[in-house]
Amino acid sequence: MKEMTDEEADYWDEYYTKNPPEIDPATNGGFASRSFKMIAVDRLSENYLVARAMATHKTPTEIIGELVRKEIAGTVEPAIMGK
Repeated sequence: MKEMTDEEADYWDEYYTKNPPEIDPATNGGFASRSFKMIAVDRLSENYLVARAMATHKTPTEIIGELVRKEIAGTVEPAIMGK
């Protein structure tokens, strides 16, 4: 896994300074009940996610979620509508 550039580190520093994670000491590890899973992506996908995250001020996880929902909506709706 490659190291972050200074630009990427500055972005994530600013992001988490403005959007700190929800902490609940009563849960496992202190994080709120959201589960975090690591996934591996190829370099093109990584570059796209980082660039889009910086442009939209969203996390790569939010971007992936949007893409997945869009894909699901595109494949599920025609089946529901009988097409």
